[in-house]
Amino acid sequence: MEYRKLTREEYIDIQRRILYEDNHLLIINKRVGEITQGDKTGDECIADTLKAFIAERDAKPGKVFMGIPHRLDRPVSGITILAKTSKALERLTEMFRNGDVHKRYWALCCAMPPAAEGHLEDWMNRNEKQNKSYIVAPGSAEKPLKFKEAKLAKLNYRYLGCTDRYHLIEVELLTGRHHQIRCQLSHMGCVIKGDLKYGAQRSNKDGGICLHSHEVTFIHPVKKTEVHLTAPVPETWKGMESVQVHA
Repeated sequence: MEYRKLTREEYIDIQRRILYEDNHLLIINKRVGEITQGDKTGDECIADTLKAFIAERDAKPGKVFMGIPHRLDRPVSGITILAKTSKALERLTEMFRNGDVHKRYWALCCAMPPAAEGHLEDWMNRNEKQNKSYIVAPGSAEKPLKFKEAKLAKLNYRYLGCTDRYHLIEVELLTGRHHQIRCQLSHMGCVIKGDLKYGAQRSNKDGGICLHSHEVTFIHPVKKTEVHLTAPVPETWKGMESVQVHA
């Protein structure tokens, strides 16, 4: 057998979390803790789990193609797009590179932002050893000479409301830098709940952070029709029913 057999619970769970699927794409609501692509931990990645799911569901005897055009960090949840054909993978990868896939994230933060909405633009530098990014200068300044690898990070944010203890902020990513949302929101004074690396006081029980890829819009790489999807936040985000989110 090419792939492992999923348990009944795993199979049903995957089935419930698929947001969109056709011959070219499979889009799933990733859980906190799942990895998009294999890493040094050796844990099974979601792409491999989905290969096993499709092999079983479709009674596919050979190999299953599952390409990864983008990644969500392990502690982050939400919309994850995978390609079922090499053509879709190649085109999607180019679309992500060119900023043609428009994503909005929801972040549950420990403080209110200074304004109801705004634009953040900063020079960010990644520290590989720490696996952490730092803001080294405002975007309005020249790139600091001692940080040759620094990249300009841009996002728009909008305050959506609050639970009894936390504040919900929507983020529109304009660039895709390492830990960009986590770093820029923390620098603004809005540390994401559970994000110890960027200043949270306490971890979340599930080991994740309250950052969720909530909405995506793009033109289908093969069909050329618009795809627009939203994904519900994890059940662990308590008090969300009290937040009156306006479009």
